[in-house]
Parts: sequence; structure tokens; C-alpha cells
Amino acid sequence: MILSKANLNLITKEDVIVPSANTFELPEKVLQFGTGVLLRGLPDYFIDKANRLGVFNGRVAVVKSTSGATSEFEEQDSLYTLCIRGIENGQLVSRNIISSAISRVISANDDWNAILEIAKSKDLTVIVSNTTEVGIQLVNESINQNPPVSFPAKVLAVLHERFKALGAVDSGLVIVATELIPDNGKKLGSIVVELARFNNLESDFILWLQDENRFCNSLVDRIVPGKPDAATLASLQNELGYTDNLLSMSEPYSLWAIEGDAKVAEALSFAKVDTGVVIAEDIEIYRELKVRLLNGTHTLSSGIAFLSGIDTVKKAMTNEQIKSYIEVLMTSEIGPAIPYQVTEQQTTSFASTVKDRFANPSIEHLWINITFQYTMKMKIRILPLLLNHYKLFSSVPEHIAFGFAAYLTFMKVVSQKDGKYYGSYNGIDYLITDDSASYFNDTLSSNSSNYPLTVLSDVDFWKADLNLLPGFTQAVNEKHEAIAKNGIAEALVALNSSN
Repeated sequence: MILSKANLNLITKEDVIVPSANTFELPEKVLQFGTGVLLRGLPDYFIDKANRLGVFNGRVAVVKSTSGATSEFEEQDSLYTLCIRGIENGQLVSRNIISSAISRVISANDDWNAILEIAKSKDLTVIVSNTTEVGIQLVNESINQNPPVSFPAKVLAVLHERFKALGAVDSGLVIVATELIPDNGKKLGSIVVELARFNNLESDFILWLQDENRFCNSLVDRIVPGKPDAATLASLQNELGYTDNLLSMSEPYSLWAIEGDAKVAEALSFAKVDTGVVIAEDIEIYRELKVRLLNGTHTLSSGIAFLSGIDTVKKAMTNEQIKSYIEVLMTSEIGPAIPYQVTEQQTTSFASTVKDRFANPSIEHLWINITFQYTMKMKIRILPLLLNHYKLFSSVPEHIAFGFAAYLTFMKVVSQKDGKYYGSYNGIDYLITDDSASYFNDTLSSNSSNYPLTVLSDVDFWKADLNLLPGFTQAVNEKHEAIAKNGIAEALVALNSSN
């Protein structure tokens, strides 16, 4: 039995939340650009929950901008199961929710006019997007194409169609971007205005575009790996009692922080039903907590865990030495040094959720994937922490230094082939997926005997002089030597025993 509207009454499992019939009569209030699992597992999750509680009372019309059929959604009446698995407050969580948030999925290439018709609807209040980081780019093009090519041009075409149909009074929308770039909403808004001018659109429309529509920055944080492997999927479908080709996994933790005012909060009324949705005029604190405590801890731990022969994050949390490293790193070094005004209670609380998320037994998060663009992550996520630590404490953060030493060890290039660079450690051979791999290869070739200090002293590379941080480069060099001499596992034991 496949999941569909007609078969809902045949699903009798007590541990499956099934939508009620009246949900299917709700109007389309949201136009969503993107069919991906993150949107289905986060924004659409909140909307579905609110609809079940009678709060938002609106469904999501989804725009599929990429090529490919929409038949999977059509076969299941756009229903899908979200299987939430993981650890929350130290307890195992298992929930199964059949989401009816999505009303239909429309191909922009095949039926652009249907999307423009939605633009004219008075029910429409929100646009949500996740078109990847490259989606929010300026492409000077006509919005009269069928459809326009770029995502910002599609948004402009929708808004212009709405303005022509409804005029300027009470017709503005809230547009929430979830793409993983800084100031995602503001950037989208500025591009849309620039495109309006490129298209020589009327001045009163441009005034309405800027004054009556809210382009909101937002931050999304939830691991939604998507469709599980074949064996896990078969087991879940056997447990649920039906076939679902759109089934997705998700961790329990969820955060959607949206930058907005009272008008935004009014339009996004689904925020009332879940503390995971935060609407505030300043969401930077949520970005800092995530980027430093979650992403920063991932970055500093990735080389250590991978070189220790541990492939996934959840396995690392069963290793007492790495688990101890992560706990001390977050509470004693990262938390106090976050370059934003946060309280100890906020950092401690967030660190606790991070440990639960790392230990999630249902998510296979590979350390080697976390090392992708290792250098960029060290510069963006860790360097501001390091500089602020010295500004506040003027002492060596030993665990951050050890993370740097592991990073330098991981980045040692031992071979290259077809323009790709490879490392090797303790019998582990691996691809270094990093735009700076050639820099490390050249540095090792020219100065292998003084490799760590050469890299750390490169002001052009770091855009900062790490030698001005008392004792830091020496500490990293010593830890790098300890890893080379004794192995990373023994060097980590020595670090932890010195606490």
C-alpha cells in the first residue's frame, strides 16, 4: 500500500501521526521554491504542526525549478513521512509524522503560468526558498521568459504579477530565504530590486516592492539526511505498514531563526506552536551559537576523529577521549570566547543539545565529509574564536591548539593525481577536498622540516599574525610533533590528562 490521501484511513498504527481530512481543504498560503529534504523537514514540518493545531491553516505550493518529473509527489498526493530519530535531553526519540503541508508540486519549466496564478491569490502570504547558495545570484534577464532562468528573477516575476493583479494595498508578502549564506534575505531583496530596475518596471511597483514586502534573513539548523538507505527504508516501511517513496529521516533538534518585526510574526503565525521557530529583529546570537559551538566543534574535531580511524560522528561520541575533548573544548574554550554577547547559560544549554545531536545513533555523519574545505572552515569558524580568546584571556587555548595540530597533520599532502591531492596517516589514505590543498603541497615541498611554523606564520594565508598570540604557534607546533612521534590517540590522551 502506497501512502496517499485515499489510503490514510487504512493506516492504523498508533505511533504514526496521520493528517485529518480538513487539512486538504486549507488554502495555499505559502509559495516554496525548492523540493529538498531540508525544507520538508524544517519549514514544512512547522507548518504541518501548526495546521494540525488549527493555527496557521494554510498549505504550501512548491515550485520545482530543476529539471525532472514531479510524479513521486503526485502519486502520493504530496504526502510524505518524516521519521524523527535521535536523542533529546539524553532520551531516545522516535516519532513518525505524515505531513500534509504540501498541497502540490509545480514544475517551473512545464507550468510557469500556474505559479503566476498563485501569485495573484489573496490567500498567499509567504514565500520560502532554499535554492542552494548559488541560487541567490544576480543574472540580468527579462522576467517575461517562460520561466525566467534565475531564482531572483522568478521571485520578481511572481511579485510583479501580484502587484498587477492586486495593487499596492495589503498585498505585500513575507519572503524568507534559508540559503546558507550570510544576510540571505537582504541579499535576495537587493538583487530583486536591481532586477526590477534592469527590467524597467514601473516606479510605483518598485516602491511597493521595497516598502510593502519583507525580505527576511534566516538561519536553519536541523540535520535532515533525507531518504535512508535501502535496508533502513525497508525496515521503516515494514514498521509503518505502507510504502513511502518520499520518506525522510530527521533529527529531533530544530531551529528556524527568522529576522523580522511584528508584521513578519503575524504572517508566520505557525511560529506560535514550536519553540524551534524564533522571530526576532536580531538573530545573530543564533548564528554565533551554531557556527561556533556546533560547526566550530565539528571542524576542530574532524581531523582528530578521522585520523584516529573513527568514521562517523556518533562513533566518536562513544570514544571517551574524543568525547572528553569535545566537552572541554565547548565549555572551556569555545563558549567563553564566542565573539558575541552571550551568557554562560546560553552556551551551556546549546552545548548540551550539540552533544545530543553528535551522539544521534540514527544519523551517519561522516567525519571525512566535515573535512571538506577544512581550511575555509578553520578561517571562518575558528580564527575569530581564537583571536577573541586571546583578547579576553591572553592564554593558550590548549584544545583549539590541538585541533590546529590535527588540521595541519590532515593537510599534509603525500601524493597528487589528476589535479587531486591525497593524504595518508597510519594506514588511512584519503582525498583532501580543500581549495588550499595546493598551498600545503607547495609549502611541504619547499620547507618540510619547518612545516607547521611556516604555515602558522603566514600572515597572507591567515589574514592575521598568529605569532602575536603569546605561546600559540609554539603550542601547536609541540602538539603537531607529539602527534607525529606518538600518534594522535596517545597525544590526545596526554592532552586530556593535563586538564
